[in-house]
Amino acid sequence: MEEKHYPFILFDLDGTLVDSVPDLAYCVDVAMQTVGLPTRGVEAVRCWVGNGIEKLMQRAVSDTMDEQPDERLFTSAYDAFLAAYKAHNGKRSTVYEGVIPALQWLTANGYKLACVTNKAEAFTLPLLAEKGLDRYFSVVVSGDTCEHKKPHADPLLLALDKLGGKPSQALMIGDSKSDIHAARAAGCAVIALPYGYNHGEDIQRYHPDRVLNSLAELPAVVAPGQ
Repeated sequence: MEEKHYPFILFDLDGTLVDSVPDLAYCVDVAMQTVGLPTRGVEAVRCWVGNGIEKLMQRAVSDTMDEQPDERLFTSAYDAFLAAYKAHNGKRSTVYEGVIPALQWLTANGYKLACVTNKAEAFTLPLLAEKGLDRYFSVVVSGDTCEHKKPHADPLLLALDKLGGKPSQALMIGDSKSDIHAARAAGCAVIALPYGYNHGEDIQRYHPDRVLNSLAELPAVVAPGQ
C-alpha cells in the first residue's frame, strides 16, 4: 500500500468491528423454528452473512447460498427474524480485540471516520450504540441509506461526501470481497481483515492493498514512523 496520509477512514461493521454472528444465528434459528424449518446454527450463518439481512434470510430459508426460497415461507421467516433481531440486536455480539484502541487513536489524531455497512439503519445505529462505537463515527451509511449496497461504490462515495473527503484521500477497512470491490469501484485504498465474514474464502484472493491481523496494527500503518 502506498505510504501516504489518509485523513478519511471508512469502516465496515459486521465482521470488521463487531462479531455479530451470535446474534444473527440466534435470530435466524428463532425464525426457522417459527416457520417449521430446522435450525441452521452459527457456522452456517457465519458463511451466509455479509450481503444484508434479506439475503441472509434467503440463504437461511433455502439452506443454500444462491437458491431463491418459497416466497410465502421467506416472508414469514423474514418477519420472524426482524422481530427477534429487534429484541436481541447486540446482546450476544462482541467487539473484536484491537478495535477500541484503534478508534481511540484515530479520533485523537484527527482522522475523520465513517461506518459504511450493508446492515439496515434500524439495526446499525442500535448496534453501534450498544457496543459504545457510535461516538467514533460522525457519519454512518447503512444498507438502506442508498439505492445500492456494497459492493457498489455509492455508499462509500456518500460517506466521503458527508465527511468532506475525496476517494484519493480515503482508506476503506473491511473483511469481505464486497468491501474490496466497493473500495476499488470508489477509487479508495483498502485494507482487509482476515477474521470476518467472507463466505469461507481467503480474503487474500481479492487482492486488498494490505491485510492486517488486527486493527491494533492500524496506527502503525496509517502513520508510519510516528
